[in-house]
Amino acid sequence: MRKSHSVSAPPLSLPPLTALRAFEAAIRHGRMTRAAEELGVTHGAISRQVRLLEENFGAQLIARTRSGLVPTEAGAALAERLGRGFREIEAGVAALRDDAGGVLDVSCLGTFTLRWLIPRLGRFTATHSGLEVRLSQSDAPCDFSRGRYDVAIRVTDHELPAGTHVTPLFTERFGPVLSPALAERLALRSPADLARAPRLWARTRPNAWADWCARSGCTALEGGAPYEHFYFMLEAASAGLGVALAPEPHVADDLAASRLIAPFDFLPSGLSYVALRREDAPKKARAFCYWIGKEAAG
Repeated sequence: MRKSHSVSAPPLSLPPLTALRAFEAAIRHGRMTRAAEELGVTHGAISRQVRLLEENFGAQLIARTRSGLVPTEAGAALAERLGRGFREIEAGVAALRDDAGGVLDVSCLGTFTLRWLIPRLGRFTATHSGLEVRLSQSDAPCDFSRGRYDVAIRVTDHELPAGTHVTPLFTERFGPVLSPALAERLALRSPADLARAPRLWARTRPNAWADWCARSGCTALEGGAPYEHFYFMLEAASAGLGVALAPEPHVADDLAASRLIAPFDFLPSGLSYVALRREDAPKKARAFCYWIGKEAAG
């Protein structure tokens, strides 16, 4: 009786994984420098890996222009498939690591991170000791297909991506805040008295004062000192340099500690803060969204 012999599949003939990873990151970012930052290597290393890949395929994959990297037709097709493949690999690894802790990447608005999230984060890590929460700053629209994060905290000033689970945090309210010492010197009695005060505003919300005046019925207030970031503006307000318009969550702890006061309370801005995750997110992301939702509810 003739013995049957199993036929093994031929080994896969793939280019080096490091070259594929470098190429995918370069196309995704549109810049080799940004790909190098993500992968923790030099710009030259990314360039060499891309050249190696092009030599391996015998085809040009990237055209270099003044505005950045532009994939050729073959390069775009390869990058799309690689992106899907790497995301599948990351999802598989995340699923295996989920029960053992690992890293939770949270993308968050900068000032919200500094003034609300970080002061409360210890309460989450205390009950999830095997989990490292890694924070990154961004106010760009959430895109889980490109962003390397598990949870995104955003303001609803843009359309939220489909297939995303939304955890409501706050309906944003905003209003003028200032130091108690400055408030005493100004003897504020009505919003109209703010015309006597130095007004502070952040470049990220240049129309904040006009919006608040329209909602409060106050005469339009213009001018004032601009700041590049909300955090700088709020520190200036705490130091008595003027009156700032601030979202209530950004100053909640300052109000509780009497570093700032809100003489005319807060008004709805029409925006909301939300925590976003994929519908099929790992347990660590679901746990974080559940926690932050409860924390925001007080």
